[in-house]
Amino acid sequence: MSGQAFRQFIVKVHGRCNLACTYCYLYAGPDRTWRSRPAAAAPEVLDRTATRIAEHARAHALTSLSLVLHGGEPLLAGAGTLARFTALVRDRVPAGCTVDAVVQTNATLLTARRLAVLADSGLRIGVSLDGGLAAHNARRVDHAGRPSWPAASRGALLLADRAPQAYAGVLTVVDVTLDPVETYESLLTLRPPALNLLLPHGNWSAPPPHWAGARHGEWLCAVFDRWWTAGRRETRIRLFEECVALLLGLPSATEALGLAPFDAVVVETDGSVEQVDSLKSAYDGAARTGLDVFRHAFDEALRHPAVAARQAGAAALADRCRACPLLRVCGGGHYAHRYRAGHGFRNPSVYCADLQRLIHHVAARLATDATPAVRDEVAS
Repeated sequence: MSGQAFRQFIVKVHGRCNLACTYCYLYAGPDRTWRSRPAAAAPEVLDRTATRIAEHARAHALTSLSLVLHGGEPLLAGAGTLARFTALVRDRVPAGCTVDAVVQTNATLLTARRLAVLADSGLRIGVSLDGGLAAHNARRVDHAGRPSWPAASRGALLLADRAPQAYAGVLTVVDVTLDPVETYESLLTLRPPALNLLLPHGNWSAPPPHWAGARHGEWLCAVFDRWWTAGRRETRIRLFEECVALLLGLPSATEALGLAPFDAVVVETDGSVEQVDSLKSAYDGAARTGLDVFRHAFDEALRHPAVAARQAGAAALADRCRACPLLRVCGGGHYAHRYRAGHGFRNPSVYCADLQRLIHHVAARLATDATPAVRDEVAS
């Protein structure tokens, strides 16, 4: 029997990147499957993917779905290609099904013309940066070792100035060697409507950098305090808002928190159907399912044992996690962060101490600072 329907479709429109970030788990990590795949998705792959998405939406009577155009660097495929594929998906899904389409880019290739094409097609644009200063992005370089910051910052500010309605926000991976408050405030200068803070990928067999003493949790707590005490919502921070919501008993979850069933699937440039890229930080082929859009419906991916395990909620977690009083909020943490060679993913997160530190801290702030407006603000 199939599990909960997929609602987020991550499509790799281009499988290469114009940057060579020194920490990139996708191209510098243990997984090498990208090397044997086409650089860009062929028209027939995109056409078939649009049909499969529409088929899934119809079979599960979806009223909305998320389409994420990804890479590599998706703008290498051309803004026109992204716009046409988005239109194709919207044309094929059933009437009454809304498609929220987002392209996730490093912003270095954003120009006024490309931005206009994307915005006019109803695509929102998310930007990946390490911070709002050149020094924060020192490891985000191109293949010749040149800094990406000048072009990336120009692209992000162009987006904020010319098409704020299309600005989805900024995605930033936590770097505990940077000052947390400075990093947060520097990102605010780029005027993002939302900020997604991600823990760097790592696991028990390949721990993340600077992993000791719940340093990542402390870093997040410092940003939370700055955000929480601002007196107004300067930007949305998904991790914090979801944590608050879960602590208040509201239905909510991200990949990093909560027990809601996993609902994302990836289509690679050759049409392969895979689990999310973060699994590639664990071992070579970890995201592979053996399925593709030409021969298989997405319902077959729902029946894949690895996907089914991710949709099993608390039943798929380690005994220690199921006995933890923070289970409903933590949810065991990000799936990829639970991996241990020889033991699979049925382990606590490598960030267990960090998540506990953050959740306890947020709970304490809620207990002392919360007003009736907090519930409404988070739920909105």
